[in-house]
Amino acid sequence: MAIHPDLEPLSFLLGRWEGAGIGGYPTIESFRFGQEIRFSHNGKPFLIYTSRTWRLDEEGQIGPPLGTESGYWRPRPDNQVEVMLAHPTGIVEIYLGEISGTRIEMATDVVARTATAKEVTAGHRLYGLVGPGQDLAYAYDMAAVEQELQPHLSAQLKRISSGE
Repeated sequence: MAIHPDLEPLSFLLGRWEGAGIGGYPTIESFRFGQEIRFSHNGKPFLIYTSRTWRLDEEGQIGPPLGTESGYWRPRPDNQVEVMLAHPTGIVEIYLGEISGTRIEMATDVVARTATAKEVTAGHRLYGLVGPGQDLAYAYDMAAVEQELQPHLSAQLKRISSGE
């Protein structure tokens, strides 16, 4: 299926990516995790996004599942992007950001949560291709549970398959 022309600025994300990262926050112990991210399209002017993570033990063996999120990435004029993410823990985020080549920086415009969700108040994400292998790297800063915006997750993922 042909990619919608509006998706060209985000086309470098298409595919299935896998890798590992580190997480931490003042309210939890630091941890290592594995991750799979998928960016796909259906011919319309948005990317379909899913992410799932699992804990990795000291030897890098897969442990229990951690977070998951899904949503849509919509390019806008002038290299802008809108990203809508939903988490099964009762949190919904809307990010606004800018695309600069193979780098995307965005911050939350809105965070909504159910009565039983953890108190998350803001997020900042940076995605980009790095290194000779053009891995997908990202960093996620979060403000939650009365903590200021600060690093929470980062990972580097290799493209496993293309999304064309």
